[in-house]
Amino acid sequence: MNDAEQTLDEALAVFDFGAPEAAVGRFGRGHVNDTFCVRPVSPQGRCFILQRLSAAAFRRPDQVMVNVIGVTEYLREKIAAAGGDPSRETLEVLRTRSGAGWYTDRLGGVWRAFPFIRDACSLPAAGTPEVFAASGRAFGRFQRLMDGYPAGALYETIPRFHDTVDRLAKLRTAAAADPLGRAGSCAAELTFALEREGDCSVALDAHRRGELPLRVTHNDAKLDNVLFDTRTGEAVCVIDLDTVMPGLAINDFGDSIRSGANRCAEDERDQSRVRLDVELFAAYTAAFLEGAGGILTPAEIEYLPWGARLMTLECGIRFLTDYLEGDVYFRTERPGQNLDRARTQFTLVRDMEARWKELNAIVRTAGGI
Repeated sequence: MNDAEQTLDEALAVFDFGAPEAAVGRFGRGHVNDTFCVRPVSPQGRCFILQRLSAAAFRRPDQVMVNVIGVTEYLREKIAAAGGDPSRETLEVLRTRSGAGWYTDRLGGVWRAFPFIRDACSLPAAGTPEVFAASGRAFGRFQRLMDGYPAGALYETIPRFHDTVDRLAKLRTAAAADPLGRAGSCAAELTFALEREGDCSVALDAHRRGELPLRVTHNDAKLDNVLFDTRTGEAVCVIDLDTVMPGLAINDFGDSIRSGANRCAEDERDQSRVRLDVELFAAYTAAFLEGAGGILTPAEIEYLPWGARLMTLECGIRFLTDYLEGDVYFRTERPGQNLDRARTQFTLVRDMEARWKELNAIVRTAGGI
């Protein structure tokens, strides 16, 4: 029994779910937080998501919650002002019985709850270009809605989260220490990452030069962090706001491409099956720019392919680092899973490099530059 299961009853007693719960069970496919679904006795009652934040991922979960509450309240105001439905189009933080936005259990873990959004679901993969495009519009719209929110008002809850240079440095350290003797099994992957050291600073340097502005970004902009209407198929809500921080818009775009424009599993063992789906890339690009509604600068549009390439490289570096350190960050279900995840990301990087001119042409056409 892990810490979340030990303190689950404690957390259930703190939040007012409006009715006695009939069942509580594990929910979702997330690698990081412990997530449960709280179902009511009555079929007509509301369901809730109850989560215990990962202490390994977030050293200051209170700051995570300050960010989440600030962003969701801002989004609710913007959506309502535009005539939308805030209860469906963004998350709502459920307050505890004492009115707090979160609860700290006896082991020091932080719990929070959200009302479940009815008739909506997340998808593990983009079955069609239309579905992937819908997620692109959702993340582009998130950028547009948050355009007036001061990025500097947010805590940097994971310092240097998308600092690819720092991520590579951590990989070097992990490979040199090699605490579990795994470096020999991933020598080719280490070489691949280290050979791209010069790429790691491309976006950071562009930001320092003033070409890429700091924005409020999601920082985990994957397909399964979008809820889709089960009746219409339209994207209705961006979820999992734990990593909302100051960042670069190209990183959100890139994270979506690296996770969604590939029809294989993230931990694919047969690398010959892994490739960038250019049709999905083009569909997402056009929809993301449509959703953003013209807020992105020409330079941000120009750097979108770099966002895809760097986020894919960075994610591979993170998986490889975790593999070397003993799988302490990303949840695994089998030996070598993080290494397979790293290999998939690096294969996608190779494919992007091979199609670089094509990707840039797609972005320039979609962006009208």
